[in-house]
Amino acid sequence: MVKAFKFRLYPTTAQAVQLNQHIGSCRFVYNWALDQKIKTYEQTGKSISRFDLNKLIPTLKASNEWLGEVNSQSLQGMTKQVESAFTRFFRGKTGFPKFKSKKNPIQSFPVPQHYSVDFEKNTIKLPKIEPIKAVFHRKFEGELKTATVSRTCKGHYYISILVEDGKELPVKEAFAESTTIGIDVGIKDFAVLSNGEKIENPKYLKNSLKRLKVLQKRVSKKQKGSKNRAKAKQRLAVLHDKITNQRNDFQNKLSFKLISENQAVALETLNVKGMVKNHHLAQSISD
Repeated sequence: MVKAFKFRLYPTTAQAVQLNQHIGSCRFVYNWALDQKIKTYEQTGKSISRFDLNKLIPTLKASNEWLGEVNSQSLQGMTKQVESAFTRFFRGKTGFPKFKSKKNPIQSFPVPQHYSVDFEKNTIKLPKIEPIKAVFHRKFEGELKTATVSRTCKGHYYISILVEDGKELPVKEAFAESTTIGIDVGIKDFAVLSNGEKIENPKYLKNSLKRLKVLQKRVSKKQKGSKNRAKAKQRLAVLHDKITNQRNDFQNKLSFKLISENQAVALETLNVKGMVKNHHLAQSISD
C-alpha cells in the first residue's frame, strides 16, 4: 500500500539557492518540452514522446550549462509531467497544457529516486544537495518512491514523499447502520449530518475580504516591475496562503472527527468545478 507523507524542510541559505535552482531549471525544461511537443505536432502532425524528449536533454544541457548543476532525473521528470498533462487533456479532464510561470504561488520539482531520509539526524538527502534539516512529525517504514519538493509563496519549503509500506489494503468489512454517517455539504452551513447536526461554516475568505481588498488595491497602485510592487504582491500571497491553511486545518480536524466516530461516511459527489461557474455563488461555494 502506498502512503503519502509531507514534511517541512529547513534549508540553509546555500541549500535554498540550490533548491530554487532546481525549481527554475525544472520549470525551464517543462516549458521547453511543452514547446517541443507543440512545434513537432505543427510541423509533422505527429507527437513526440517523452522518451525522445529525454534523448534531447543532453543537447539542451550543452547549450545551457547551468542545467548540469541540477539532478538529471528531476529534469527528465518534467517531460513525464508534460506527457501526463496531454493525457489528461485528451481524456477531457483538463484544458490544453499551459506553460509554467515563475509567478505561480507554489513552485516545485520532482525527485524520482536516489534520495534518503535520516530520522536520527532529522535530515533528508537529495541528489546534488547536502542533507537538509527537516521536521518529522511522524516516522514511516517502507520503500521510498517518488518525492516532490515545493516552495510556498512565504518561501517555506516542503517535501512530499510516497512510501510503499508492503501492506495489503484493508479488507472491507460489514458495518452497522448506526455507525454510518451521511454528509450534505452546503453554503449556509458547511455541512449537515444525517443525525441532524449542523456544522457551521467558518467562512475564512469572507472574514478576510476587507483585508484582501486593501492589499489588492495596494498592488494595483504600485509601479509594475518595482520592488514595492513585489513586496505588495508578497503580502497578498501570504494572506491567500493563510486562508488556505485555515481551510485545510478546519477540514482536516473535521474529517478526523468524523472517521473516528463512524465506520462509514456517505458523501454526495458534486461537480464543484462546474458549480463555481455561477458567478453569484462562486465565492460562497469556494469558501
